[in-house]
Amino acid sequence: MSLPAEFQAIAARVNNWGRWGADDEIGTLNLVTHEAVRDAAATVTRGLRIPLALPLHQDGVQTGVIPGRVNPLHTMVQINQELFGPGTVATSDDIVTMGLQAATHWDALSHASHSGLLYNGRPADSITPHGRARFSGIDTLPPVVSRGVLLDVARAKGVDRLPGDHTVTPEDLDEAAEFGAVTVRAGDIVLVRTGQMRLLLGGDRHGYGYPSPGLSVRTPEWFHARDVAAVANDTLTFEIFPPETENLWLPVHALDLVEMGMLQGQNWNLEELSTACGEEGRYAFLLCAMPEPFVGGTGTPVAPVAVL
Repeated sequence: MSLPAEFQAIAARVNNWGRWGADDEIGTLNLVTHEAVRDAAATVTRGLRIPLALPLHQDGVQTGVIPGRVNPLHTMVQINQELFGPGTVATSDDIVTMGLQAATHWDALSHASHSGLLYNGRPADSITPHGRARFSGIDTLPPVVSRGVLLDVARAKGVDRLPGDHTVTPEDLDEAAEFGAVTVRAGDIVLVRTGQMRLLLGGDRHGYGYPSPGLSVRTPEWFHARDVAAVANDTLTFEIFPPETENLWLPVHALDLVEMGMLQGQNWNLEELSTACGEEGRYAFLLCAMPEPFVGGTGTPVAPVAVL
């Protein structure tokens, strides 16, 4: 079954295949130039560091809806063990089993496909059990450091949290940019706050999941027009869920990751950042969000830090 004509029309308008060459695997991160990073560093005035990641523990975000995407299972494998004999220095080691997209994470460009294709026209069946992602794995990404911009859609509307059925539109993004007196520019990493994270932080794991506010299928064109390098938000699904169009599931994933080649992130904790940006009266900052280089991974946990 072919995808709807509306989706295909948007896909044609945001498509970046070949823009940075036939061999490109990093998409819009090409827009993060040395000049963009220098400009990002210039936004730091106080040195205030704000963590944006959720804690990694077994009672995490995932509720079992997505098969195999398990919360972190943390196990000690040695405790105060004197490896080199009695009286020597003792060490403790532990291991973790988790879904790479389980908590605060980046989706690699290989995370989504449609019509049998990945970003830049690579075949989706190039992802295999043993070879993993042959193209655009998370390990192919450069350092993710640039100017971050918080578009606080909830605060712009005068609420702490958007309702679960709110679809974030391009008009909402314009409103949030005006609220923050900030202009989104090429190479920026945009963080979209819905306030949905307040449910999870308040202990409501199931309320945080579904339904969920999120981005409209129209937002990729907004990001494409501004040459945004990456986008993340504070929801489990990233886009509005259930979807705007019946039976068109995860269209924003397909447009961002497959067509545009734009890195996207989910489950980012933007609450402290929202407060700090409001107090500082500025919504641009240095953002460091380095992906863990899992070879062939289609995603990675990330511990982003905003520096104001």
